[in-house]
Amino acid sequence: MRLLTIGAFAQAARLSPKALRLYDQLGLLRPAAVDGESGYRFYDPAQLERARLIAWLRRLGMPLARIRRVCDLPAPAAAEEVAGYWEQVLAETAARGQLATFLVDYLSGRGSTVEETATILGIRYAARSESGLVRTSNEDTAYAGPRLLAVADGVRGSAGDLASAAAIDALKPLETLAVPAEDLLGVLADAVGEAERAIGEIAASTASGEAVTTLTALLWAGSRLALVHIGDTRAYVVRDGELFQITHDHTYVQGLVDEGRLTAEEAASHPQRSLLAQALTGTGGARPQLSLHGAVAGDRYLLCSDGLSAVVPDGSLREVLTGPGAPQQVLDELVARAYAAGAPDNIACVVADVVSLERAAAADAGGSGQ
Repeated sequence: MRLLTIGAFAQAARLSPKALRLYDQLGLLRPAAVDGESGYRFYDPAQLERARLIAWLRRLGMPLARIRRVCDLPAPAAAEEVAGYWEQVLAETAARGQLATFLVDYLSGRGSTVEETATILGIRYAARSESGLVRTSNEDTAYAGPRLLAVADGVRGSAGDLASAAAIDALKPLETLAVPAEDLLGVLADAVGEAERAIGEIAASTASGEAVTTLTALLWAGSRLALVHIGDTRAYVVRDGELFQITHDHTYVQGLVDEGRLTAEEAASHPQRSLLAQALTGTGGARPQLSLHGAVAGDRYLLCSDGLSAVVPDGSLREVLTGPGAPQQVLDELVARAYAAGAPDNIACVVADVVSLERAAAADAGGSGQ
């Protein structure tokens, strides 16, 4: 096959000759032949695929040392390497977003001083929603982003899937809104109001006139997070190896427990344990729980629907959440345990790890290369 000059190859690969010379020096992309007298490089057209892959990976911002590793791997392993790199990028972007929010607060005089805030925090996260083994539809919605974590469980048979999605969609604009820490609860409450209006519109368009969902969400700014909760979706935190539930179920049975008329053990098997006492219904009468919390590096948060919490006991949740693995691995193990327990209901989960921005930046500086 006829070889291409470096200029023709660069044009076909959408790279510059200068880049090709650099890739040759680094051993990333050697020319097929080099003229012994002029030193002019020639390339085989079959090398175009590798050249284009290198160009795409550079557009992702991947360091050249890591690109070399990707190019030398079989396709499935290379795909996993790219996925791992992008997860790292998203986590670092989230951490920078947390730092930007802190700096906005600090420079505008609305937040803590630099001395008071020794550590700026970010999160690494994963979300998943799956149908239960005996369900033909999935009304659960899970979402995780750099500043927002949310789970909603729509009530089956009353446009629940649309209601749960609408509730979370109403919160998503908060991801890109610069919110001072002291305004977190206010903007979160306003967003829930938007969710109620959206659900009301859905209800008005259904034959039953109903659309109902639970909602549990966390919104981050600096080292603080705002919690909104209504219904029986839950939020947990693991801190110092201990598991704590930071929400309170809004159910008929939980009300009986609070009144001392049932024990927790009796409530777990009560036939009306899933009967909601509060939820988002679109009628404007919702009274969600709103609270502000402090985050600490090393915390791990779990948001989930009752498709997980009702079938996987707290001891098992703690075992998985305190074990090794990144959020996605932990999430997959939790879902696997729900399935092993029969998964009678749909399952929505979010797992997020709180990380130190300074440590993440130092690790990246020490481990990356160009």
